[in-house]
Amino acid sequence: MALVIAQKSELCEIIFTKLSSFHLVPDSCTYSIMIRCHCEKNEVEEAKRVLFTVLENGFEPDSATITVLINSLCKRGKVKKAMEVFEFMERKGLKLVVQQHNCLLKGLSYVGKIEEALEMLMNMKKTNFGVDVYSYSIVMNGLCKVGRSDEAMDLFNEVVEIGLIPNVVTFNTLIQGYSIEGRPVEGVGVLKMMKKHECVPDYISYSTVLHGLLKWNEIVEAFGIYKEMVEIGFEVDFRMMRTLVRRLCKRSWNEKRLLEDAYEVFEKMKERGLVVDKRTVEVMVKACCRGEKFDEALVNLNDMVRWGYSLKAIAFEKVIEGLCRQGRVDEAVSTLFLLHANGRIGDRISYDVLVNELIAHGRVFCASFLFGFALKQGVALVPNKELQANNRS
Repeated sequence: MALVIAQKSELCEIIFTKLSSFHLVPDSCTYSIMIRCHCEKNEVEEAKRVLFTVLENGFEPDSATITVLINSLCKRGKVKKAMEVFEFMERKGLKLVVQQHNCLLKGLSYVGKIEEALEMLMNMKKTNFGVDVYSYSIVMNGLCKVGRSDEAMDLFNEVVEIGLIPNVVTFNTLIQGYSIEGRPVEGVGVLKMMKKHECVPDYISYSTVLHGLLKWNEIVEAFGIYKEMVEIGFEVDFRMMRTLVRRLCKRSWNEKRLLEDAYEVFEKMKERGLVVDKRTVEVMVKACCRGEKFDEALVNLNDMVRWGYSLKAIAFEKVIEGLCRQGRVDEAVSTLFLLHANGRIGDRISYDVLVNELIAHGRVFCASFLFGFALKQGVALVPNKELQANNRS
């Protein structure tokens, strides 16, 4: 058995074949170990053959070994073979425990035979060994995978009614089912149910709910779940954070209050040292500009240039135009040169806005300089009257 545990199956078989040379006869325990050995080597047909030989010779392998064999067969999709073992055991009058039934339930659900799994569950309830919460969770999982989450919820209610205590796997199964069916908000309801039943949601519970909400574009609810995860201390997957930032930014164009939420998630990504991709930065800058948050937009532009990103010129141009509207012409000019440092050339609109703003502030000389700089960059501008007068003078 120590060799099986150490995954030294070949050595285990060699010793087994030499037992007779030591005048030893294998007993029930020995055969049980060899069945496990074959299962470890993925030789389930050989394991089944050993079991049948053992039973025909009047030995009785331990219950745990039978469970291992049935589970090995089911894991490989050989549910029919597992059923043969199960039925053979019954014909021999050997006691079968709930764990072995659960292995079969899992196998039936795995190959999509959910009706057979349901029927088996109902039969288990009528027998003297009964069912446990894992029996229900397995069938619930099978139902959820084929879009029958409401039936899974009925089974959950049955679990509570008969006095079984649902565990985190039971709840996570329901959450996953609702997510698959496009009903992620009901998954949020399951989280609340968990707390009511004094079952602490784990990372998978929250991540599954968040993923479902993002997938089906329930953005406000997704941010609420994100906040809960952060408060608990869970580190949210960066891909989900990235998606959340982008969706919040886009929604903030119509619901400005969401811009603060987007920026909070965005800053959390930078704080954790996560790689913020270029597209997310551009969406964030655009949202900041639309929300008149030009300081935040400018900070992010500087950060991203410093980190080596080559951003689209439009991201800079929106900031330049916004700063000019606020009369912050010096910062607007600095942003223009930041754009050039990024290997881009400003468009005619940006230069026009800057030139006119400089003139409005009485800085005609600076406006003339910028006008000339634009011409050297190949940007054709039409000089206004004040510039023409200044040039003549």
